[in-house]
Formats: sequence, C-alpha cells, structure tokens
Amino acid sequence: MLLGGTLAWLCADGRPRLRAGVSPWWPRTPGGAAAARLCGGPVDKGAARLARCRAAAREAGAVVLLKGPDTVIADPGGRAVINENAPPELATAGAGDVLSGLIAGLLAQGMAPTEAAAGAAWIHGAAAASFGPGLIAEDLPDLVPGALARLKAAAGRS
Repeated sequence: MLLGGTLAWLCADGRPRLRAGVSPWWPRTPGGAAAARLCGGPVDKGAARLARCRAAAREAGAVVLLKGPDTVIADPGGRAVINENAPPELATAGAGDVLSGLIAGLLAQGMAPTEAAAGAAWIHGAAAASFGPGLIAEDLPDLVPGALARLKAAAGRS
C-alpha cells in the first residue's frame, strides 16, 4: 500500500509520478490533500470524484481508493466500485492504516487488487458501524471477525 508520505513524494512537484517504480499490485489509498494531488484536483463528491479516481488509476496503472463516506475504488481499465458502507466513525487517526492492512491481508490470500480494495473497504466500514461513536483505530482489528461472521450469516454460510 502507498500511504501519506510516499504519496506526497509521488506528487511533490505538482506532477504525479504515479508509476515511479511502484508495483501495480499496490493499491494507492490517499486521503485529504494527498488525494487532491494524486487526482489532479479536489475529490469532494459526485461524478467528478469518480472521474478523478478513474483518471488517477489509469495514470498510475494501479488501483486507487479514495476514502470517504462514498469510498471510490477504480482500476486502470476504468472499472469502478463505490462503497457507501463507511460510517463517520472512520474519520479517526490511523483508520486508513487499518484499511491498508485489510487490503494487504486480502492480497496475500490471492485476491485481485480491485476486489481486495473493495472487500477491505466494506469490511472496514462494517467493523466501524458495529462499534459506533467513540471508535479509535485501535478498536478496528478486534471488530473484523464479527463483521466477517455477520457477512457469512447474511450469505447463509455459517
């Protein structure tokens, strides 16, 4: 995963160097200012957010995940997923690091980058929603097994 400081370096001079020797198997998960630099402008809401994410993924040759209440995941071919399962409790320091760890875990199990990013985003949101207000990033890993159990139960596979 490419986080904060690395993403800032990739965009340091205002021109994204998205392919700078970085594996296409590593999804980019920018937040805030890094997302704006990576995507060439504001990534607030709606169609512009989706279009900017797709353009950044195409330029990077890799999956880009824009965190937010409507998390957008796009791959270099233009395929995109919008995950609306991101409660406001996720707006806490370190939550993005936990998301990156979930993505890495799914990648390590052989899941493709787009599916790993989308699946991890959903699991991340479900775990946070089960806790509610007062969540800190440290709480999230312990909530993941419950989120996965609820997903299996909903799918009829217990």
